[in-house]
Amino acid sequence: MLDNRIATFLTVCHHMNFTKAGEELSLTQPAVSQHIHYLEELYGVKFFEFKGKKMFLTEEGKTFLNYAKTMRHNDICLKEKLDMMKQQKTLLNFGATLTIGEFLMPQCLSAYLKKNPNLMVKMQVANTKELLEKIDEGEIDFAFVEGYFSKEEYDSMLYSREEYIAVCGRQYPFKKEPIWLEDLFSERIIIREKGSGTREIFEKAISEQNVSIDDFLYIAEVGNIQTIKRLTEENLGITFLYRAAVQEEIENGKLRELKLKNFQSSHDFNCIWRKGSMFEDRYRKIFYDMKQQEKE
Repeated sequence: MLDNRIATFLTVCHHMNFTKAGEELSLTQPAVSQHIHYLEELYGVKFFEFKGKKMFLTEEGKTFLNYAKTMRHNDICLKEKLDMMKQQKTLLNFGATLTIGEFLMPQCLSAYLKKNPNLMVKMQVANTKELLEKIDEGEIDFAFVEGYFSKEEYDSMLYSREEYIAVCGRQYPFKKEPIWLEDLFSERIIIREKGSGTREIFEKAISEQNVSIDDFLYIAEVGNIQTIKRLTEENLGITFLYRAAVQEEIENGKLRELKLKNFQSSHDFNCIWRKGSMFEDRYRKIFYDMKQQEKE
């Protein structure tokens, strides 16, 4: 069971305000202060410092917050696991970003379920930022993500390395065939929403060319990959997606790849979980089993 003083610390970190934390926890401000003081005395460090009226975490506080999140995650996952054991059931509770969940996970999960027919499954699809929050809150055990994450907070294993490419409709009306990334600036770019791993990877890749999304004349933000592909097929713009997400459309001629001389990008898809999790061995075994059965 998670110590209530740890819960208080996490709530204070969320609000960075003792009074608001107290309101959420139905505690008085002095009681919140007492909980934090107890932990600081126990570990012999200060977790918070003030600059004017604004509160910040100390370096020691940041380190403790990392471990406190893992404690909370372990506590929630342990309760869930014990409940499943009581019901004589096994639950696979994880998340995946949109590209992985829609284009890579079906085959992998299908093979895994055939080997484990009595398994209960919960798979949540969201962007990387949302999945990290779900891991921290104990809503999911682990996640397959394409976006960036803190190596200090999460352990990871490489799932795959995927190529990122530019595509357009089969008959997109270019004035002249694009050769360089800059040749696309006069076109509409159809791109995922801010916060998605796909968007984040693309922005980082073009930043290496001193380019930003704002350099494109028209921008369309769409939170669904199938819609992005359909709009691109209809010659309403160009897009950048992982090859795995558009391979079928390229093969059947609905989309075509744009070979740009100054744009080559690939990115790692990772399986991640809270660093220091008591269930790390279980997560690693699930990962290895999924990878093995995917190959069979």
